[in-house]
Amino acid sequence: METLHVERAGGIVTVTLNKPNKKNAVDPTMWTEMARIWDDIARNPRRDRAVVVTGAGGDFCSGADLWLPPGDEDPPHQLTAMRNVSAAIQGLHDLPQPTIAKVPGVAAGAGCSLALACDLVVAGDRARFSEIFAKRGLALDGGSSWFLPRMIGLHKAKELAFFADIVSAAEAAEFGLVNRVVPDDELDAFVAGWAERLAAGPPIALGLTKKMLNSSMSLTLQQALEDEGRAQSVTLSSRDTADAFAAFTEKRQPRFEGR
Repeated sequence: METLHVERAGGIVTVTLNKPNKKNAVDPTMWTEMARIWDDIARNPRRDRAVVVTGAGGDFCSGADLWLPPGDEDPPHQLTAMRNVSAAIQGLHDLPQPTIAKVPGVAAGAGCSLALACDLVVAGDRARFSEIFAKRGLALDGGSSWFLPRMIGLHKAKELAFFADIVSAAEAAEFGLVNRVVPDDELDAFVAGWAERLAAGPPIALGLTKKMLNSSMSLTLQQALEDEGRAQSVTLSSRDTADAFAAFTEKRQPRFEGR
């Protein structure tokens, strides 16, 4: 891929935005390549057990690249361009595998949205976040209008969106944007530990749990209970759950294979 570096090891897929000279600003090619890699990962849940999204060169992502086509080539219509953004964000959010945003440095605009599209966000202590759109005369995009109110409440979401301030990692944790803030020199090791734990977990159960949590705020309790019943009927018929029960009685760790 031109704009992404993809590495697989031990069931963990690390997808690195790889334009460090522009603080990994996202251009149309990167949006397209992200949508493509999410589709590939989604189709291989037993091979790819956990996903880490990060950026090269000490930054996560500075937002959308101010890109123009070369020569006399006509740029895509704005709606087409935004649908490419939407496809990449939707694909990441919908992955059945658990995802972690590993955030060093800046995560601004579309980069902030990209981090929020992940299931978990771990930031280095010098990371900074901004929903910077309003300072550029833009409305929110990249899913932030959906993520922010669900994560931090409507009034806090409006504060971040209206003022478009840059917030520190500590402030982001206080707002509820991130799960953990760790020293920059411990960021890689901490995220690796979480990713290894997720990759060793039960793929079927984690995927079903993720899907239910993602949809929970649009459901009644009755609908959520019905979904839980269907999900549990799937896990209880899986080999993974049978092995987990056996492992409990045999005093060993279960071997989850996604079967």
